[in-house]
Amino acid sequence: MAMFRDTIQVINGWLKVLAEFGLSLILVFVVIDILFPGTTGIVNNLAKIVESFAKEGIVGLIALLVFLLIYRR
Repeated sequence: MAMFRDTIQVINGWLKVLAEFGLSLILVFVVIDILFPGTTGIVNNLAKIVESFAKEGIVGLIALLVFLLIYRR
């Protein structure tokens, strides 16, 4: 059982590193898109995501808060 738990912890560590890398890439693409508009299109995509949360009203707000709570863990 300890071996299984260790394996899960290693996988969890890799997933955290991968998520942090993805967020870093998103930030780099946002900066690139701000400096050179239309290069990556990430700003438009982020705007669409925020717009989809806003369209749903309170349900979208709750979904966004749940997402942020899960991310902070």
